[in-house]
Amino acid sequence: MTDPTPHPLAEATAPDLDLIDTLARSALASVPPAFAAAAQGIVLRVEDFASDAMLEALEIEDAFALTGLYDGIPLTEKSVMDQPNGPDVIWLFRRAILDEWVARGDVGLGDLVTHVLVHELAHHLGWSDDDIARIDRWWE
Repeated sequence: MTDPTPHPLAEATAPDLDLIDTLARSALASVPPAFAAAAQGIVLRVEDFASDAMLEALEIEDAFALTGLYDGIPLTEKSVMDQPNGPDVIWLFRRAILDEWVARGDVGLGDLVTHVLVHELAHHLGWSDDDIARIDRWWE
């Protein structure tokens, strides 16, 4: 005999683009004051996956391997002589984030979105992956 009470998640749907965007904007709004001014010029984009062109440029074959991307010129490399090419953009990729969230199983979705956003913001500030790894032990 089956229980007539449905499981609480029986009608649940995967977090959508809007939820990831809301979580990311909340994280961006809570950046420490020392970095808030630098964060204000960033455009935030949330898509399901990175485009084929992005993946190809980064030599990444699996779209699930890229959770976020900073697209711009780091502040440490900008010059007043530069002609603007458009705003700096932080891209977050929902499906890759959700895949990692499920695979990890030990972190909240908001925490993971915040981590990916902060990692990409660090690139905007001019930090390399090695710089970030020295202060951020998240992936260990």
